[in-house]
Amino acid sequence: MRSRHLKESTRAVLGILAVAVLLVAAALWLGRDGVSGGRTVVRLRIWDQSFVTAYRASLDEFQRANPDVEVRITLVPWASYAQKLRLDVAGGIADDLFWTNLYEDYADSGHLMDIGAALGSDATRNWDPQAVTQFTRDGKLWAVPQFVDGGTAVYVNQDLLARAGVEPGELAGLRWSPDPGQDTFRPVLRRLATVSAWPYNAANDFQSISLPYLGSAGGQLQRDGRFAFDSQPGRDAYGYTVGLVADRLSPSAADTNTSGDFAKNAFLQGRMALFQSGTFNLATVAQNAGFHWGLAMIPAGPAGRVSANNAIGVAGNAATAHPQATRRVLAWLGSAAGNRYLGLDGATIPAVVSEQQVYRDYWARHGVDVSPFFDVLRGAAIGAGGGAGLPAALQAITPILDEMYLGRIPVPEALARAQREADAAAAQR
Repeated sequence: MRSRHLKESTRAVLGILAVAVLLVAAALWLGRDGVSGGRTVVRLRIWDQSFVTAYRASLDEFQRANPDVEVRITLVPWASYAQKLRLDVAGGIADDLFWTNLYEDYADSGHLMDIGAALGSDATRNWDPQAVTQFTRDGKLWAVPQFVDGGTAVYVNQDLLARAGVEPGELAGLRWSPDPGQDTFRPVLRRLATVSAWPYNAANDFQSISLPYLGSAGGQLQRDGRFAFDSQPGRDAYGYTVGLVADRLSPSAADTNTSGDFAKNAFLQGRMALFQSGTFNLATVAQNAGFHWGLAMIPAGPAGRVSANNAIGVAGNAATAHPQATRRVLAWLGSAAGNRYLGLDGATIPAVVSEQQVYRDYWARHGVDVSPFFDVLRGAAIGAGGGAGLPAALQAITPILDEMYLGRIPVPEALARAQREADAAAAQR
């Protein structure tokens, strides 16, 4: 009897210990995913390591005012970001907050917080209007804008300009045109060709070349949910840039098709006079250009100067286990105080309009006038595309346009084929 009683007691003790172990394990698991030292843990997913320091400084300020919430940053590299996010959202394990620029399929499937409902209808008044438009779908806002690229500008090697006898002021009035009698851009490129391996960087570059030329020709990427670049303005725009490559006024497509950094590197090496690009290359040029350089407006086209202004926003996961804390973090990231950190070191342009001066001031202190990135947006802008099928459509378009720039497919044929493929790919999403 005594022996049996001991075994039962032992089993009881072991049972209690097992329960205790499970409770401790559960507490540790919750500490990793939801609670840490009595604080609610909210996770923010981004794809760019260079933003971690700015976000950490901003979120540390938030946490000092909100000691019951801890915000942790998850870094997922760009190369795998979109695929991993899609899988994690579908599996219900995505972070509470995450960067996005192509959000439509998540919004349509009910995976995103309605920002207006979460933060109030007045939340948008301080944000860049184009960014608000980008993240608005079916009358609702689906992300809090974080930063904008600004418009496209031309990085100028001033030493090469001087050697070619081109005055910097000449660049301000340049116009491209399919009509040689109206075109003042190509003649300047020919002068620059005498002192540089490549005067300019025409290429299959969606944001920096294709969109500005398409827009300044009077064209559109999409219309009424379908692609619309196969048009006379599209043929004028692509015909002009393909012609610059054929005339060796820009690098061979054999180089630019295989390396998105070829033109940037050529400019930094002093082999390219004019490099058309966005603010995302500003810090790299400032750090690595071993010559006098500056910024100029992009050439105007038949419809004037037109640029895109892409934005990145933070979306709220509708399935978050901590909706109240997540809304508080969203409100902070969309505030002037929280957003300004992204512009303090000149890395990017804050989406809160009042804080964009922080970015301008940083570069002014470093002797760089960034006005061309902003001034180009005072006129018309071209949409950079949207819809759940956009990534698949752009993937379908790229190889066709690559062949066009190589001179293997005539421009009209390439655009017609690319538009058919783009619509078909988008329809399958």
